[in-house]
Amino acid sequence: MPDPCELLVIGECVADIVRLPGEADRVHPGGSPANVAYGLARLGHDTTLLTQLGQDGHGRLVRDHLTAAGVEVRTDDATGPTPSAAVALDDQGHATYTFDVDWTLGPVALDRAPLHVHTGSIAAVVEPGATTVLAAVESLRAGATVSYDPNVRPELMGERAPAVARVERCVALSDVVKASDEDLRWLHPDEEVERVAERWLAAGPALVLVTRGGAGAFALFDGGRAAVEALPVTVADTVGAGDAFMSGTLHALAAHHLLGPDARERLRAVDRDTVADVLRHAVASAAVTVSRAGANPPGPDELREALAHN
Repeated sequence: MPDPCELLVIGECVADIVRLPGEADRVHPGGSPANVAYGLARLGHDTTLLTQLGQDGHGRLVRDHLTAAGVEVRTDDATGPTPSAAVALDDQGHATYTFDVDWTLGPVALDRAPLHVHTGSIAAVVEPGATTVLAAVESLRAGATVSYDPNVRPELMGERAPAVARVERCVALSDVVKASDEDLRWLHPDEEVERVAERWLAAGPALVLVTRGGAGAFALFDGGRAAVEALPVTVADTVGAGDAFMSGTLHALAAHHLLGPDARERLRAVDRDTVADVLRHAVASAAVTVSRAGANPPGPDELREALAHN
């Protein structure tokens, strides 16, 4: 029997077309799950990405980018164009997106079973591909821990109530959930952010992490709450910041031997010091990424250097 892959990421690749006033368009590989896979591979993890890529220039660009970092890319037989997003940056480097996405992931056979599965973003809510994603997670979770990041994109979520129901179904399937405070405010505009995180924790995950931009991040777990401040950094742009936070989270959890089915009970009993260390890794990973243009997460040496200043 083949050895298991360490980490399987299921979700979209997106060609980010960055548009700045007075400059020619620049195309960068993107997509939240693809960015997470790239970040994990950059940190030395055996990572497979199950995704949809078109047979076009954007698809080749994204595939080459991922494989150069060591990601094993697995695709279905779809022949449609690679999803794309026009990215506009304001004077502070904050990004807004206009999407051209047709998410139609079909079933793909895996050669190796994963120890951990990550999904989220467009992939888990946009049909018809979302049905494939949820079916895959449900079939794999008995033999793998699961993480999820809703990475809310209001332009693609459709009506709020069905979107919330689908997001919270994914939350209930997961061991680790990460969301931004903006995600939670869109999903539940009438609730306090921390109250939503508390409800999500009660729904099944062992760990719920919430990012707050320049205010840092906090995490809820069965033993209580931990929080860290953001690192001081000059922001180039925020593209991929949340994805780098996610890959940093999974990297730290793996280092603490808290991923994989045999670690599920240890993860549920995790202590405050360990959670704080996971948050420090995640925040440092995001800080490196926002300090330079595009979704460009750190390698191991860069992460260690950032942690030394945390």
